[in-house]
Amino acid sequence: MNPQGGFSRRGWLLFGAMALLWGVPYLFISIAVESISPPAIVAGRTLIAALLLLPFALRGGALRAAWKHWPWVLAFGLVEMAGPFVLLGHAEMTLPSGMTGLLVATVPLFAALIALGGGDRGVLRPARGIGLLVGFIGVAIVVAGPGLFGGDVSLLAAGEVLLVAILYAIAPFIVARKLGDVPSLGTITLSLLMIGIIYLPIGLLTQHEVPTLPSLGALLALAVICTAVAFLAFFALIREVGPVRAPLFTYVNPVVAIVLGAIVLAEPLTPGLLIGFPLIIAGCWFAATGGRLRPAASVDSRASTELPSTTLPPAP
Repeated sequence: MNPQGGFSRRGWLLFGAMALLWGVPYLFISIAVESISPPAIVAGRTLIAALLLLPFALRGGALRAAWKHWPWVLAFGLVEMAGPFVLLGHAEMTLPSGMTGLLVATVPLFAALIALGGGDRGVLRPARGIGLLVGFIGVAIVVAGPGLFGGDVSLLAAGEVLLVAILYAIAPFIVARKLGDVPSLGTITLSLLMIGIIYLPIGLLTQHEVPTLPSLGALLALAVICTAVAFLAFFALIREVGPVRAPLFTYVNPVVAIVLGAIVLAEPLTPGLLIGFPLIIAGCWFAATGGRLRPAASVDSRASTELPSTTLPPAP
């Protein structure tokens, strides 16, 4: 691990892998919702991923440690998984996957606002304040762009995705204040298992058609590749480059989502998307880091949002 110097070759490989692993889920969600209900997707994704991670969590007692704090682990799961996963599924029934990925990238903006509400006056520094303003201008252009330049976008769906970003911004604070001493893998595995059990009956009741093979394949990919494998890769990335730098890959995720949406699903690259995209990414970067390579951990939404032990970016 070399958190002070540059990335090692292994670090860059893991960084690129995470940019892909958490940039591609929006494509898979868009395919899965074609014949699988959002609650059923949540149930399948979380239960399969939990079963795959279970052996790793049992090793070393991570799961046992997480169980001692199960109420807060459940709270984390509700905010990080239960709400976001079903909202994303419902939103992508009408919203392009690329736009969804870009709107989710606003997590650092909301995390900065939450930090400000909690008394972190560092958010008011000029670079970060300007970043907040620029980022939200970018959001407005992306959401209003289709209307301004021709086309249409569901404001309800866009609102659902922005709510997801807010939930993802809240999750780190639960981790930092209530689960900071709990092994990350234990928190993730137990929360996945809990949410899967909660959503299983809802998924069965809301699934009214036989899933197609593409949808089933997308669901399996979400569970295995984008959840179980992605979390293991993220833990490895943290060990390699440190907990502050590791979450920086999330700034690349929207690029992957937009490119895959355009290539695989033929989603249009609208003027609003092209104009708003750089504004959102630049705004998020400055709002979260003040323009520095090593952002303050208190405001870095990814670095505190998922390593449920202080630093774990939300899985889309």
